[in-house]
Amino acid sequence: MKEFLQRAKDSSRVVATLDSATKNRVLNEMADALIKNSEFIIDENIKDMKAARLNNLSTAMQDRLFLDEKRVLDMANAIKQIASQTEPVGRVLDGWLTKDNLHIQKVSIPIGVIGIIYESRPNVTSDTAALCFKSGNVCVLKGGKEAENSNQAIAKILREVLKNNDLPIEAVSLLPDSSREGVAKLIKEDKFVDLIVPRGGEALIRFISENSSIPVIKHDKGVCHTYVDVDAAIGKVVDIVVNAKCQRPSACNALETLLIHEKILPHLYVALDEALEINNTKIFACDESIKLFKNALPLEEDFFDNEYLENTLNIKVVKNLDEAIKHIQKYGSGHSEAILSENYTSVNKFLNEVDAACVYANASTRFTDGGEFGLGAEVGISTNKLHSRGPMGINDLTTFKYKIYGSGQTRK
Repeated sequence: MKEFLQRAKDSSRVVATLDSATKNRVLNEMADALIKNSEFIIDENIKDMKAARLNNLSTAMQDRLFLDEKRVLDMANAIKQIASQTEPVGRVLDGWLTKDNLHIQKVSIPIGVIGIIYESRPNVTSDTAALCFKSGNVCVLKGGKEAENSNQAIAKILREVLKNNDLPIEAVSLLPDSSREGVAKLIKEDKFVDLIVPRGGEALIRFISENSSIPVIKHDKGVCHTYVDVDAAIGKVVDIVVNAKCQRPSACNALETLLIHEKILPHLYVALDEALEINNTKIFACDESIKLFKNALPLEEDFFDNEYLENTLNIKVVKNLDEAIKHIQKYGSGHSEAILSENYTSVNKFLNEVDAACVYANASTRFTDGGEFGLGAEVGISTNKLHSRGPMGINDLTTFKYKIYGSGQTRK
């Protein structure tokens, strides 16, 4: 482990000094290589999908795991978009002249070696490798066992591009010991690794957070809410709710609990129930609404903590905006929350008071995504407050140092 991480650390000194043109050229070559080798990637993914079915992985996990030509193309396009981003390293963040005529600059620099621990999604391998490379960092990747063949195929292709450009292949590294014991060792190696980014299930996040001696940026579960205010535009509500819940239920930015103002419910429930029924959504409804929604099941209070990651929705009626905010404060995971309302005062109260990485007015929570935000991709959706929050792009993978220019000054 130490020898492996030492090689990663050594390669970080090379990657950190690459100029923008070189990084962008290599990234575009990586994107082209993924497309050229898409058949190989898909063949390896088929092996993982067969094992997933044999092991009875959930529908949500299988959806996250699956790759086809379109998803491989999306991976390549994400890398190209990352390459097109403004150079994150070497930005002068601030600058000033002191009373002693010292010229101080605060300049962005790479973090160094970043360990990324994730589950299911093979596209995370290419996304995070590209984001780290663009920001001058080395990545040590630990994907889930269920995606082992897919991840190895993707990493092999990216490393071949690095080799062809006389760059250290250790800039994109897969953790050789992918066991729980291997992860436990990795998160203690603070001499070699500068940051750990876990993204996955609640148990994984808790284990990393409680045991790592390396700084951690959590990418925790998404228990996302949408509140339908009394002043919501009925014509917008159904489309937004259906998109937030049904477009891709396995995503962490999908809607889990719908809060509805009691006075708008009578005008909304028929159209909403029909739309959810068409989309085969399983509904758990509160006492005030269960009779209105066909086939709805009783909603238990502990369901509010669930990140379903499947086409299941909680529906709860609230008396007002304050009750909705109070509910979100109690059960939200700090990921993405939305209000549907045409009332300017209510919208701003919600956006100002709800504590989450992303707060929306009259839009689906499904937009919480690095690509949708124009970042190309993201390492994940950070539910931390420091130092990164929300979609974590290339600028969040930098830190800074102070450059001080003098002309012979000594301190008195």
